[in-house]
Amino acid sequence: MIHVPFDAGRSLLIGGRWEGAAATMAVTNPFSGEALGEVACADASHVERAVASGLTGAAAMADLSTGERARILRCAASALESEAGRFSAAITAETGKPIRSATREVARAVNTLRLSAEEATRLAGETIAFDSFPGGEARSGHYLHEPLGVIAAITPFNDPLNLICHKIGPAFAAGNAVVLKPAEQAPLVAIMLARLMLAAGLPDGALNLLTGHGRDFGDALTSHRDVAMVSFTGGANVGQAICRSAGIKRVAMELGGNGPVIVMDDADIDKAAKACAAGAFGAAGQNCIGVQRIYVHDTVHDAFRDAIVAATNALRVGDPMDPATDIGPMICPQQAERIVHWTEEAVAQGATLLAGGERAGTLVRPTLLADVPEDARVACHEAFGPVVSLFRFTDLDEAIGAANRADYAIHAAIFTESLRHARHAARRLRVAGVMINDSTDYRLDAMPFGGAGRGNMGREGVRFAMREMSQTKVVCFHDA
Repeated sequence: MIHVPFDAGRSLLIGGRWEGAAATMAVTNPFSGEALGEVACADASHVERAVASGLTGAAAMADLSTGERARILRCAASALESEAGRFSAAITAETGKPIRSATREVARAVNTLRLSAEEATRLAGETIAFDSFPGGEARSGHYLHEPLGVIAAITPFNDPLNLICHKIGPAFAAGNAVVLKPAEQAPLVAIMLARLMLAAGLPDGALNLLTGHGRDFGDALTSHRDVAMVSFTGGANVGQAICRSAGIKRVAMELGGNGPVIVMDDADIDKAAKACAAGAFGAAGQNCIGVQRIYVHDTVHDAFRDAIVAATNALRVGDPMDPATDIGPMICPQQAERIVHWTEEAVAQGATLLAGGERAGTLVRPTLLADVPEDARVACHEAFGPVVSLFRFTDLDEAIGAANRADYAIHAAIFTESLRHARHAARRLRVAGVMINDSTDYRLDAMPFGGAGRGNMGREGVRFAMREMSQTKVVCFHDA
């Protein structure tokens, strides 16, 4: 069991002070079922106070120099790096993510905070040539970027540390305050990070943390008139509800994906198979940019099928705290049951089970399917679990057309030795990122990141998120 060196029941951070609430909820380990602790459940009254605190914090952040914002973020990054082991263990305990993957997530979060510190001093405007057009004579000026104010940040469980850093890092670098609502399944890591941020010198009110059930206070937070922006990562249904409640304010959303991969006849089959297996089943498939559909050229289909079956069967499923484990549990039994049900449903519709398909509690063996009908749920919806479907194709445009049939996507990938094929796919795939000879799940924290298609708005990636979290102001001098 994870050691929690604080009173998790006092998990609400408002105005720089920790407090509890009348109601609490339990946090459990998805692998063992052990109780990790309890956290307070916020309600609408806490939202009012947190947003009011955020207004005070936003004013304090806006008054800080960019150098001071950068210093706080660098200090927080260094502290996180020094406590990497404790944070990694907490991520694994709360989410079931294998400890090796959790360790990588902490390293990425450190990098995200350091990138935010660097970008804090780079968010600059430009001079404007007002005299370049008649009517602008004797005028000079510039534009600059100013913070929005209070940002509501709502994060999921699958990357409970780094995805928080991708919201609060850019927000603080741009001079904003944040009201953070972490995933119900993984609030302890958020509490640990908030304590670390306060110790780094963050002004009171700059970060406010509300744990609990979104149904109890989500609408109050996203609809609040003093919340200038909502940044949300999660499911499409919740995203739609947020859009209805938010009204006229900035909204940035990443609502999931259905990652397609194309394997051409000239691809390195062994490399492609291993990359697709890793990209599909890491984090038990609970990854919005994970591999879900693989389109394989007919001439290499059987060779690729055999290679990915071997790569999949070689993955070790089990205790996420064991460094040898590749695949840990899903977040809860209900999600594990759903993936097995979707798999059985596809088989009943004519799909062939190549590997996996079994469940033991929250553990689901990595599952490969072939001959999957295109209207099966495992193919046309985001699976968000360890199941992948193989399809045949004979023409690249045919594969691109099939890849583009999903309503939403974030990344796609193509394995090929042909620069012409790679460029053609990069132009035609309707996604936000195309990985060449790499899995769809590759992400560099400095690159622009977001979705394409229905319901996805805005971009993350530190520098790009900072622009979303800022507004431009023009300053013009009439010199005459």
